Amino acid sequence: MKRGIWCLLIASLGILSYPDIGSAQGGEISDGVVRVGVIEDMSGVFATITGRGAVTAAQMAIDDFGGRVLGKPVELVYADHQNKADIGAAIARRWFDEDKVDAILDVASSSPALAVLEVAKEKNKILTLSSPGSMRITNEACGPFVVHWTYDSYAIAHGVGASLVKSGLNSWYFLTADYAFGHSLEKDASAFVRQSGGKVLGSVRLPVGTNDFGAALLQAEASGAKVLALANAGGDTVNAIKQAAEFGLVAKGIKLAALAAMINDVHSLGLAQAQGLVIMEATYWDMNDDTRRFSQRFHERMKAMPNMLQAGVYSATLHYLKAVEAAGTDHTEAVMAKMRELPVNDAFFKKGYIRKDGRMVHDMYMFEVKQPGESERPWDYYRQIGTVPADAAFQPLEQSKCVLVNG
Repeated sequence: MKRGIWCLLIASLGILSYPDIGSAQGGEISDGVVRVGVIEDMSGVFATITGRGAVTAAQMAIDDFGGRVLGKPVELVYADHQNKADIGAAIARRWFDEDKVDAILDVASSSPALAVLEVAKEKNKILTLSSPGSMRITNEACGPFVVHWTYDSYAIAHGVGASLVKSGLNSWYFLTADYAFGHSLEKDASAFVRQSGGKVLGSVRLPVGTNDFGAALLQAEASGAKVLALANAGGDTVNAIKQAAEFGLVAKGIKLAALAAMINDVHSLGLAQAQGLVIMEATYWDMNDDTRRFSQRFHERMKAMPNMLQAGVYSATLHYLKAVEAAGTDHTEAVMAKMRELPVNDAFFKKGYIRKDGRMVHDMYMFEVKQPGESERPWDYYRQIGTVPADAAFQPLEQSKCVLVNG
């Protein structure tokens, strides 16, 4: 396999690897290499929050593990699915059938991720997902070797929806990205708003990559809602917030709830526009000494701090390698057994564990974006205002539609 960047169909691919030098003897590795892959949005609307940063995070995990497992080299391959489910599925099938990829450790965006998930299930291969948030991953689409790592729409909606309604912001209007994650986020947030005593006055769905949110914003304003909930991500979230400010919605007292906003979005907007946003995240670069040490190393490579998705890719990659080492093999069943047995402990997640439905369970955190005068240094954007403990953060297992739970 050539090093550098090569092409598969119309998707760009890349390889980062360690040469198999020396004669170290290891465990049972199927082809002498442990090969893992990530399929990201490298150039589209989600490129900033996944993309090169997710690839870098995966490689940093391999580096931190020592570049080898059971005496064999670890190789990372990566690809751009261009936000198309069929391309994502084709890449995964090629990797598993021809390129001897042992596991895929992230797929950006829910629609491509769900397509890749079906291929991984068919091939009995391990798939961990940090970037997508659709609840289907641990419900109807679950599989014995599929793990949903960082967050999901339930965790975000539960934290933000219930909190804002309890504070008196009890009427909502949704501006929703028209794909699996957007639908899931609106559905879950709406449920929590209503359960908390609030009401949903309406919603509008727009294609991913929409540039003009004007008509949708006017509809939201006309509804009289106290909260405009943005059930979108990446560039769509940034553009919607910018245009909401231009239309004067914030100045008129409408609260923006950016349900899937991340630190990259805040950085792009600047604190003057982003201040006051309430954001639910799985982690934050400035939470403790461990997160700061990793994030400074990441910043040296990417000139940006990692968001929770990229931190999740690092965590999942490191945990996978630990499981291969503990299992003494890269065979799927043995490795997944160890992934479920071992606690998830790294710079970003402590005492995490994988449930029957494939949900990696951990604490979630609520942050408020600081005002410009409160920020003391670059990327100092969040003030933590709450913690949702692991046992309350995610959908209760008894509510799961996963056949592994109820079959």
